[in-house]
Amino acid sequence: MNEDKNRLPTERHSPEVAEFLEKLKQAPATHMGGGRGRLIFALDATASREPTWDRACRIEIQLVYYRGFSECKASRWMTTAADLHRIMRSVFCVGGETQIERVLTHAIRETRSRKVNAMVFVGDAMEEKVDRLCRHAGELGLLGVPIFIFHEGRDRVAAAAFKQIASLSRGAYLSFDLASADRLKELLGAVAVYAAGGYRALTAYGEKKGGEVLRLTSQLKN
Repeated sequence: MNEDKNRLPTERHSPEVAEFLEKLKQAPATHMGGGRGRLIFALDATASREPTWDRACRIEIQLVYYRGFSECKASRWMTTAADLHRIMRSVFCVGGETQIERVLTHAIRETRSRKVNAMVFVGDAMEEKVDRLCRHAGELGLLGVPIFIFHEGRDRVAAAAFKQIASLSRGAYLSFDLASADRLKELLGAVAVYAAGGYRALTAYGEKKGGEVLRLTSQLKN
């Protein structure tokens, strides 16, 4: 993956992005060495998701994305809401096929270099060999990188594949649509808590928030 080195004009960042990063800072640090939790956020930016992408640009996102013909990029690791929002706003949707395998292999390389605590994937389709994706998902599970998959829409092929990927990585799968953007924001906040503080922190957070966060927590295999 190529590092996105765009230098875009600074814009005011949304309060949702700031809230997401604040959760990462405030959650209890339980990882070895006491370092900051690391979260890969992967997005399908092909044309089929353009309406949701426009709305997602007002939600909290750390960016890894694919779109078009063989374009798959990862931003640098960011710790400020302003940087995260600026790079997020530079991406627009382009038609193409899914490249989920490249996202998964990127996550494997990243965590072998320096521990990644969780990965989020938001997408609506799957057009690849599911066996290959499942193998990579299983490897991420062994490396301790659960995948939280948020599936937009009702594509049954994608749903079946995404559920397998989440399960093999010891992560979780939930669906959403344009009408539930606020619900997605709450779930992303829960993943931020997990990335920073681990399973116990997420469990405590789920007991406090209830609802969808508890559904997410119940799927994890601690």
